[in-house]
Amino acid sequence: MNLPSELKYTKDHEWVKVEGDTATIGITDFAQSELGDIVYVDVDTLDETLDAEEVFGSVEAVKTVSDLFMPLAGEIIEFNEELEDEPELVNSDPYGKGWMIKVKISDASQVADLLDAEAYQELIKA
Repeated sequence: MNLPSELKYTKDHEWVKVEGDTATIGITDFAQSELGDIVYVDVDTLDETLDAEEVFGSVEAVKTVSDLFMPLAGEIIEFNEELEDEPELVNSDPYGKGWMIKVKISDASQVADLLDAEAYQELIKA
């Protein structure tokens, strides 16, 4: 299982890469493997400001549809438009080309509430 140590994670299986006041967000390698082949990524919250744990979109796999949750409060400033034509990037490169959104962070103190790679590893083992 691929878990980059420089990223933060949520109990809902999103990953977060914080760079200054911007966070890049996607779903983890574990989440994409559990979902199976991803056929559609829906994010209709671009330019909206959402609180942590609010739904920012959904991901549709062959077997199921799953909501995507905000790990941090902030304004969604970018959607990875490559996913419109190639949603399978989430399966093949979840931490790279398969990123989903970029967020301007409203409350940087929330980063401390996220899981590190070790804590996330314990969560998915359970």
